[in-house]
Amino acid sequence: MSKYRDRKRKPIAEINVVPYIDVMLVLLIIFMVTAPLLTEGVKIDLPQTTANPVEFNPESPEPFILTVDAEGQMYVDDLAKNEQEVLTYAAALYREKPQTDFLVRGDKQALYDDVLNAMVVLKNAGVETVSLITEPIPSSN
Repeated sequence: MSKYRDRKRKPIAEINVVPYIDVMLVLLIIFMVTAPLLTEGVKIDLPQTTANPVEFNPESPEPFILTVDAEGQMYVDDLAKNEQEVLTYAAALYREKPQTDFLVRGDKQALYDDVLNAMVVLKNAGVETVSLITEPIPSSN
């Protein structure tokens, strides 16, 4: 009778991995659905130029990018902002990290006045140098 009890009380050394696989598959599906949404940002059509790309110092802080869409709306970090909000945020960032690169991404359908206004807002915030972002012309290979 004691042999039966000893066999019954032995712990089973197996791990049931089925729940872990289920959780992993659910997380995989969630990441597959959300990843493209995170990289969308503001849709703009940048003008194309033959200008040489600017080399950025890898040790410098992340650049401040001000986007101007075709309707003239300004965006910082893909969030719509008015002129005063951009001015306040850019001035605070420039005071804290003056080595930050300040860049303007203007849609090629945006009015020249709107892109120029975005640059003036950054200048009024105390930023000394403002650069424009363009796309390179595709090479015809």
